Amino acid sequence: MDLGLTGKTAVVTGASKGIGLAITQALVAEGARVIAGARSSSAELDMLIATGAVLFESVDLSEADAPARLVARSADLGGLDILVNNVGAVTLRFDGFLAITDDEWFDTLNLSFLAAVRTTRAAIPLLIERGGGNVVTIGSVNAFLPDPPVVDYSAAKAAVWNLSKSLSKEFGAQNLRFNTISPGPVATQLWLGENGVAATAARSMGVDFETARDRVVASQGGFSTGRFTQPSEVADLAIILASNRAGNVTGADFLIDGGLIKTL
Repeated sequence: MDLGLTGKTAVVTGASKGIGLAITQALVAEGARVIAGARSSSAELDMLIATGAVLFESVDLSEADAPARLVARSADLGGLDILVNNVGAVTLRFDGFLAITDDEWFDTLNLSFLAAVRTTRAAIPLLIERGGGNVVTIGSVNAFLPDPPVVDYSAAKAAVWNLSKSLSKEFGAQNLRFNTISPGPVATQLWLGENGVAATAARSMGVDFETARDRVVASQGGFSTGRFTQPSEVADLAIILASNRAGNVTGADFLIDGGLIKTL
């Protein structure tokens, strides 16, 4: 199926690994050009840069002026059609809510929510100049499945979802669409890496990595599919939403969690 993305220009945040890298790879495969933002590149991203389809911008999106600088690079490719807000981070809070400081709250909200606010604010005028465009934001199942060890991250992702819905109403008449994706656990370094969620949980629980990983799979009644979501599966959903194949879809959230959520 032709998604009509050939020649489109996209900005992707957190593009060097995990879901962001998978989305960048998928966009390039569909003929799009990508401004890839991340603190540092990766071997996989370098391969895409070498093709000429990707421009890399080294940015720390926790810095207030970095999102606008990243979005401005789209001028090098003639304009902007798509923004994918992907950057974010989670820190497990095993000491509980009362132990989380204001600085820790700000760090989470700054990278996992305000970075999307700033990037989207910079992108909207450029999308309007092109006659319309799409903003896809990667949220989390924790937006509506809050859990004490990720209380700050859950609040940030709920805010992301709320923001996207609000913007879909404000800018719909200008041919801008805003949608979010809420992944459950995804097979990335964030979850399965040496210092990822499963490894951190394993150390806290005093169990080995495999046991902690299996407990994640079994949590909330377990994944119906019995496995983590793959980054490429999130990417496939993202590029469909970024295309005009989903031309009348806006203000929506799409759950991709392997059946982890059992309720309607």
